[in-house]
Amino acid sequence: MNELAKRALAAAALIQDEVSVPWLPPDEGIVSRSEPVLALSLVRGTRGYIERVVHQINGAYANACYDCCAVMIRRLIETLIIETYEKHNIPGRIRTPSGNYMLLGDLISATLSETTFTLGRSAKAALPRLKDVGDRSAHDRRFNAHRSDIDKLIPDIRTVVQELIGLAQLK
Repeated sequence: MNELAKRALAAAALIQDEVSVPWLPPDEGIVSRSEPVLALSLVRGTRGYIERVVHQINGAYANACYDCCAVMIRRLIETLIIETYEKHNIPGRIRTPSGNYMLLGDLISATLSETTFTLGRSAKAALPRLKDVGDRSAHDRRFNAHRSDIDKLIPDIRTVVQELIGLAQLK
């Protein structure tokens, strides 16, 4: 075997070794390439974990993972409600007797009746709709969200997120 053939075989072996290693995405996730559900500008500069959740919402939608998207929207709303209560120094109002934060339904009920801060009319109407799709995606074994389920919620998502970020004084 000539020298050129030996080099070609060695290069092929190296390539084979590289290809056999599974490709994994970055450990902390990736930045979404587009913003089909929620503009990153709404959350940029708030908290890193909030920004990462928005990247996941947008990335899940862009990759047609609509149940994932709905569950992450649910998580974002929970997080922002908690941030709002913490900012107003009243997190005890949304804690269970064991000290854990309430589940989303109870968080929403508490938020809708809270007097320390005022949630706008549009956000009050939107919260139950956001909870519904997120809950069905997370808990209903026969439900699979479709793009249209998320699409019709996009204005509500923006309204609620922008309002809670303002109330939590994250921006």
